[in-house]
Amino acid sequence: MPNILTLNAISSVGLDRFPAANYTVGPKVAEPDAILVRSQNMHEMEIAASVKAIGRAGAGVNNIPVDKMSKRGLPVFNAPGANANAVKELVIAALLIASRNIAPALTFVAGLSGDDKTLHKLVEDGKKAFSGTELPGRTLGVIGLGKIGGLVADAAIKLGMDVVGYDPHITVEAAWGLPSQVKKANSIEEVLKLSDYVTIHVPLLEATRNLVNAQRLALMRKGAILLNFARDGIVDDKAVVEALKTEHLRGYICDFPAQVLQGVPRVIATPHLGASTEEAEDNCAIMVADQVRDFLEHGNIRNAVNLPDVVMQRESLYRLCIVNANVPNMVGQISTAMAGANLNIHDMLNKSRGEMAYTLVDTDSPVPAELVSRLAAIEGVRSVRYLPLQG
Repeated sequence: MPNILTLNAISSVGLDRFPAANYTVGPKVAEPDAILVRSQNMHEMEIAASVKAIGRAGAGVNNIPVDKMSKRGLPVFNAPGANANAVKELVIAALLIASRNIAPALTFVAGLSGDDKTLHKLVEDGKKAFSGTELPGRTLGVIGLGKIGGLVADAAIKLGMDVVGYDPHITVEAAWGLPSQVKKANSIEEVLKLSDYVTIHVPLLEATRNLVNAQRLALMRKGAILLNFARDGIVDDKAVVEALKTEHLRGYICDFPAQVLQGVPRVIATPHLGASTEEAEDNCAIMVADQVRDFLEHGNIRNAVNLPDVVMQRESLYRLCIVNANVPNMVGQISTAMAGANLNIHDMLNKSRGEMAYTLVDTDSPVPAELVSRLAAIEGVRSVRYLPLQG
């Protein structure tokens, strides 16, 4: 019976995907076979040798030591797109809040006092300071056109905005899903120069850290507004503060409060609310639970950030799952070892991703324990699991 350790509160509708008759799930299980996590920092955590997979009920995996898990042959799953609508709605709200100066207007009203006549006069005298702009006809630049960026682009077009987007790594599926009205830019710089509003939807990697810096902020139209609901660290906060001081940038709205941004006029920071809806939490938990369960029971991999997608229908009772370094002759060594054990391969699927590869092998007869040990001893093999079909 597999044990699933939960860190943070994971939506019950996701945990219900693990049948109670077959799984033990909770925050105190011993020797877990898998870990489900949301935001807890796992970098200093001792991860038990029994763990075979980690599932992040969300998109970003910065709180998980992915490289260490790769060396152990553990897939790290996430839930891309499961919170996309929640983030899209927050971005659209931010566009409206920024364009109509709603945040400072609310602060102004909260500070008023007096009877109705006095309040009416103060409101009429003060409202001119919060005059805003409308969105139709304005240009929204979208950097990153994955699931979230695509939904934001579509919603902005429906609001009457022009949209220009840039994503050098866009998938075929994402490209097909984009509205035809989205104008393709050839660089981030082009997006910044063309846009009245810019929203960012890329992961935080070394290549994207401080992606929007002082040099790129200088390329933005005077009076433009920048939105960051992707990840902290993608925007250089200090550079943003300087651009706001010189009034080159009209406003900055983000989901990541920081000390340097506290109290800065025309900065609006929400407390990491992007995926904080009941629906998003449910969707993320369901997706990652299904992926972890499929991996534990059948070895299939969907949406692992460190391994390729490998899904093979079972036609045999006996399956081997092998994580290995992506080096020459690995499949040959696996096949040779199996032939030496007089095992007939019913089906095999091997795929690679960067430095990692994954192999599923179905056999026509049971796999002896000594073969599992022999495969695990091959140089470059990081983990081997034998999954005979139960029941």
